[in-house]
Amino acid sequence: MQGLSAAPPAACLLLLLLLLSALLAAAAAERELSPGSRLAAGAARAALHYLNSQAASPAALRGLGQVRKATLKSIPDSGHKYYLQFTTQDYKSGENAGSCLATVLYPKTKSPPVVNIKCMHTKDQKQIHEEDNRVYQKLKHQTKPITGNNIPDSYGNIEPALEPVWALAVAGSSYMMWEKSTESLGYFLAQVKSVKQWIRKDDFVEFDYTVLLHEVPTQEIISCHMRLTWLPGHPLKVKYFCASENQGLEDGSGVESGSAAGILQERGANF
Repeated sequence: MQGLSAAPPAACLLLLLLLLSALLAAAAAERELSPGSRLAAGAARAALHYLNSQAASPAALRGLGQVRKATLKSIPDSGHKYYLQFTTQDYKSGENAGSCLATVLYPKTKSPPVVNIKCMHTKDQKQIHEEDNRVYQKLKHQTKPITGNNIPDSYGNIEPALEPVWALAVAGSSYMMWEKSTESLGYFLAQVKSVKQWIRKDDFVEFDYTVLLHEVPTQEIISCHMRLTWLPGHPLKVKYFCASENQGLEDGSGVESGSAAGILQERGANF
């Protein structure tokens, strides 16, 4: 009879151990990150690189403001997925450009981060369209191809005439930086070493760039050649080759846009 009376406590102990194991596994699979952590900032920048390349708009470029919330989830057989809330800044003026919700999945395979992002806008879309059109008209009606070197210069200055060329370089480099980003490596556009415009007979504008990317945290400077083709309202067409890589030209055209509908449903988050 004593054996029978000992069975229930043993079963309860086993159940308790199983429950504790499940709780520990869940805690390991998902955890809150410090908003100021390098991992959170890196994932937010990867999301913005994707957003800037997809927007294909010099007037709509954004930089990272401040990460408000970050959660990391480990997804079996897929990789690490980040859930992010962050503010953004207008790339040129530094003014508030609205908040964003994003998920960034770093696959276990050697693939670019999978980004879904949804942002509020402080700029009116009509205003963005008008600014882009002014830039386009200026570039398209050049009688002499634009050329330039060292943008910005060693003092951080950009000639007003070259600001549209720099903005397009930021948009095009955003594609490269998104595609090259990993959970441990991130990128900034440091400088346009050289740029040359190709005069085309169709509606597009086209440029050849040599750009320098600053890799963090390694602090390496990576030189990349990029050919960019642009027409307002159309996806950017980007082909590039980086000197540190043994690869052919990567084609950056036709990448599909992301959506944050899944985030809103899963997290119940709002701005």
